[in-house]
Amino acid sequence: MTADRRRCRRGQGELEAQVLSVLREAGGPATAGWVQERLGGDLAYTTVVTILTRLLAKGAVTRERAGRSFAWTPVSDEADLAARKMRKVLDAGSDRQAVLASFVTGLGPEDERLLRELLGEDLLEDD
Repeated sequence: MTADRRRCRRGQGELEAQVLSVLREAGGPATAGWVQERLGGDLAYTTVVTILTRLLAKGAVTRERAGRSFAWTPVSDEADLAARKMRKVLDAGSDRQAVLASFVTGLGPEDERLLRELLGEDLLEDD
C-alpha cells in the first residue's frame, strides 16, 4: 500500500457513519450501488457491501431483496445509534458505576445541565 493511499484511508467507524448518512438521505430503501454512487471517491462496490453487512450485524440497518441484490434501510437516527454505542461500552465494562462516573465527570457544564434536566424529566414521569 502506498503512503498516499494510507493517508487517504478512512477508519471503519467513519465509513459506517458516511454510509448511514447516505442511506438516511435516500428516504427509503437503497441498493449498495446507489450508496456507492452517492459516496463518490474510489470505494469499491464490495467495500460498500461489506460496510452494509457490518451495519446489519450491528442492527443499524435492515435489508430486503430487490431483484438480485438487496435494498438497505437505516433502522434508527444518528442519536439512537450513538446511544447504542454508549450502551455497548457500558455493558462491556466490569464496573458500570465507574464507567458512568467517568463519563459524567468528563461532561462540560452545558451537557451536565442537559443530562440533569433529562434525568429530572424521567424521574417526574416515573411518579
